[in-house]
Order: sequence, then C-alpha cells, then structure tokens
Amino acid sequence: MRLEGKTAVITGGGAGNGRAMAVRFAEEGANVVVGDLDEAGLAETVRLVEQKDGSAASVVANATSREDTQRLVDAAVDRYGRVDVMVANAGITNSAPFLEMDDATWQSVIDVNLTGVFLSGQIAARQMVAQGGGGSVINIASIMAIQGAGGASNYCAAKAGVVSLTKSAALALAPHGVRVNAIGPGFIETAMTAGLREEPATRQNLLQQTPMNSFGEPVDVANAALFLACEESKFMTGQTLYPDGGYLLNYVEPSAELVETQLRLAAAQTSG
Repeated sequence: MRLEGKTAVITGGGAGNGRAMAVRFAEEGANVVVGDLDEAGLAETVRLVEQKDGSAASVVANATSREDTQRLVDAAVDRYGRVDVMVANAGITNSAPFLEMDDATWQSVIDVNLTGVFLSGQIAARQMVAQGGGGSVINIASIMAIQGAGGASNYCAAKAGVVSLTKSAALALAPHGVRVNAIGPGFIETAMTAGLREEPATRQNLLQQTPMNSFGEPVDVANAALFLACEESKFMTGQTLYPDGGYLLNYVEPSAELVETQLRLAAAQTSG
C-alpha cells in the first residue's frame, strides 16, 4: 500500500500504459482520476480499478486543452480533496518523412506530446503548491527522445522536449518539494505499437535490437511510474527512467526498407 491515501491523476488513462498505471496505483492504495477522449475506454479503466477494490473517477478531457486539464485536476480535488501524483501520459503518433511533413502533422504531435505534458505538469503542480507542497509529477517520454528517427521527427522532437522540460520543471519545483521525473518506454505492447509488432520484418528487427529479446508490457511502465510516485524515490528529481529491455544499449540505424514500412504503419494517428 505504497500510495495509500494518495490521489493520482493520469492523462491518456483510457487504454494501454495509462490504464495499467491506474490499476497498479489502485493496487497500492491510491485514489485515481483518469482523463482521455475515449469515454468507453475511461469507463473500462474505472471498472478495472473498482475490480481491485480501488476508487476511481474519469473525465473526458483533451490533453491539449488548458480548460480540460484544469477540469481534470479540479475533479480530483472535488472528489478526493487533493492531488499527490500527476502522470502526463497522453500521447499520439502521426508521422511523415521529414521532407514531406506538413505543418498540421508536425503540430498535432507537438500539441499532445509536449504541450499537453506542460499543461498537465503546470496545472497539477499549482494544486500541489496550493496544498502546501510535496507531490510527484511523472512525464511520459520515449526511447525516441534519444535515438531519433527520420520518419518521425515530430514525435522524437516532442519526446526529447519532454526530457528537457522534466529537468527544467524539476529545478523550478524543487523548492516546493514537488518532484518531477520522466519515463522513456521502449516498445511496449500497446495499440500504438501494434502495427510495428504485427509486421513480421519490423517485429524481427525490433526484437533483434532488444537485448532482452521481448516487447515490454504496460505493467512494466506502470511499475516504473509507481516507483516514481511513491516515497521510495523521494530523493530523485529531474531524472528519466528507460524501461526498454536494453534497446538503447544496442541501437542500430534501421534500413531504408524498414523505415518505409514503419512510416506506412505509423501514418494513421494513434493514441497511446
């Protein structure tokens, strides 16, 4: 019960890693408030939390909207009295080759994956400070923050921005006792990576480049988030954890053929 009596807010909580974090936090005693645009997905997350004898609420919210994010935080305060943990998890992919990417494609990913993280962290931190200080903000980055990918420059730029934002926010909020850390997942079995995992050549390439020779599960990201949310990480701030099976240790630039396949699979905008 490492989060007993705590309240956690999670954006992008309607599926995948966000849902896994909501359930894992509830298992450790937290009250959970999840936000997402997928109302049915939110309802399923709440059901799974309650199945664990946890307490949860949901708000249909767009992570790119200051007003929606404020409503999400306000809902947590109205129901549970405070916010102790904020996980800025909402993210999308919407890619194109660098020379062909238009402004709308670029901006769509920056808005959700970077601006959304800023809004979540700032609004939650203001509430934490108003409560008297203390708390944990957890930003979801990616291995792409480090390695880069020619066909996903918007995604990589946004995630690298998340890592830098995490450091800056950690410095700004340390005097208030608010810790800010990030998680940079590798290839996790979520809807966002389904196309990559289901394409045989891409799947084989990714597994070959992962020393642990497997994809991660959402619970692997949830366990990293749990560590950053609880007192076991009380002396950590401004850091990024990479649950990636060792992928970043063994990265090799993919072939042009593989890049073309990945671009085709990532062409449709997908939430994660």
